[in-house]
Amino acid sequence: MSMQNGAAMAADLLQRKDFKIGIIGGTGLEDPHIMERSGEVRVETPYGRPSDALIEGNVAGVPCVLLSRHGRRHQQSPTNINYRANIWALKKAGVSAIVAACACGSLREELEPGKLVLIDSFIDRTTKREQTFYDGLPGHPPGICHMPMHPALNERLRQALLATATRLGAAHSDRGVLVCVEGPRFSTRAESELFRAWGADLVGMTLCPEAVLAKELGIPYASVAVVTDYDCWRDTAEGVSIALVDETMRKNAQLMQKFFVEAISEVAGHKEQFVAEAQKAKQLAAASVMEGEHKLNFDHLC
Repeated sequence: MSMQNGAAMAADLLQRKDFKIGIIGGTGLEDPHIMERSGEVRVETPYGRPSDALIEGNVAGVPCVLLSRHGRRHQQSPTNINYRANIWALKKAGVSAIVAACACGSLREELEPGKLVLIDSFIDRTTKREQTFYDGLPGHPPGICHMPMHPALNERLRQALLATATRLGAAHSDRGVLVCVEGPRFSTRAESELFRAWGADLVGMTLCPEAVLAKELGIPYASVAVVTDYDCWRDTAEGVSIALVDETMRKNAQLMQKFFVEAISEVAGHKEQFVAEAQKAKQLAAASVMEGEHKLNFDHLC
């Protein structure tokens, strides 16, 4: 693609006002061939560059924007992902909702590898990541954002993902609490047992601050976890390893592609409801900022 064509596509993407869904992959979603009439767009943000180019196209006839969280060559560790640039870029592209996938370890016997879990809350144990757009730096939104985090993910969007899993007959759990750790190392046995004692169901590395940042920008967000292993708390199962995670992800790639095609159709089938949901999310985001009379105006982003 020439630089002129790329610039024209970027301008077209940023000016479109139709209902678009953002997809953050992940598990089985690096391949843009799930999209029709796709094209790459490079986006700059006040927070730097996102993990990779945005891939714009249609999934099941629905306008979508796909972003590979780690980069398509999986070159960025969970700590080094520019989460703020990723979410800002999707907002700039005009998405009305974000659906995401993440690979996770199971902390419960009944959540076996290959199962899907519709995450409903999380415990954030990350330590090195920028958690907010409101950092006080020039060119960034003014004020301080005190975002309510219950529910942690958008419930209407989560229910759409749950309906999709049910319709496909995929093995799934309708809810789960995820502990998000810094990584890139896996847990110790003591940590894994502690997380279980806290009542957590899953352990992963990428949900935070992604879910928080989407909420700060007024974008409904939900994520489906793909269980890849039993972490290391279980004496009778193989402990987590990159080989085990990769094997499970490969086995589930086709399922996840089918899942997201169906989920996008589910969301688009209730477009009016999700347009209203996006408006509510935007209002909550604006109401959560303290800085005198300043409120973040989203109009310049969409």
